[in-house]
Amino acid sequence: MLELQNICYQINDESRDKEILRNINLKIDEHLIVITGPNGGGKSTLAKMIAGIIKPLSGKIILDGEDITELSVTQKAKKGISFAFQQPVRFKGLTVIDMIRLAAGKDITIPEACSYLSEVGLCAKDYINREINASLSGGEAKRIEIAMVLARGTKFSIFDEPEAGIDLWSFQNLIQVFENMYKKIKGQVLIISHQERILNIADRIIVLADGQVIDEGNREKVMPRLIKSDIACPTLLEKMKQEV
Repeated sequence: MLELQNICYQINDESRDKEILRNINLKIDEHLIVITGPNGGGKSTLAKMIAGIIKPLSGKIILDGEDITELSVTQKAKKGISFAFQQPVRFKGLTVIDMIRLAAGKDITIPEACSYLSEVGLCAKDYINREINASLSGGEAKRIEIAMVLARGTKFSIFDEPEAGIDLWSFQNLIQVFENMYKKIKGQVLIISHQERILNIADRIIVLADGQVIDEGNREKVMPRLIKSDIACPTLLEKMKQEV
């Protein structure tokens, strides 16, 4: 279980302090959790904070009873937290098989690596020896990064807008990937997303706006309120209307 206690974060913007997160208190123990809300509401900041990329100004992050607030991203990774960026990082000179083996932490076979690529809708033989560089499209890089998270099999996996740059067929396949993740790795999956199809597979939805949790609960309770409420800003509703 992941617990966030009184998490606060701010940045200095044009010579003034700007609050990004304000007193976030959450206990997350469901299998698949989706955080949604308007752009600029603090969603990606919170995800990066859980992963250790940034640290809170105050508050605590507790994973399975252990305070991991001050741990680095590498230390948190060793504790079992994976993070997939909204814009995947490129690694010139490293191939897909190299990265999947690094993610898995062992010298897995090519057929095993290919199985992860197939799960995210990539033809394995076309990608297994490709370099992780600018020759890959955004969607290709995103799917390879998701395959790496699958290979890691961590107990807490975070995906920041995984649908970004993904074509329709791959997006439909992506939904199935998330639905199957818990069965395979027995871990929790936290997704940052505006997509209604992803919201509809969540065990729990958390709505974040202006750095605060404004709604949370199971999808049956939150989705109707999210769609009808004035608090669910036009940006979010617009994206939901434009669902692929």
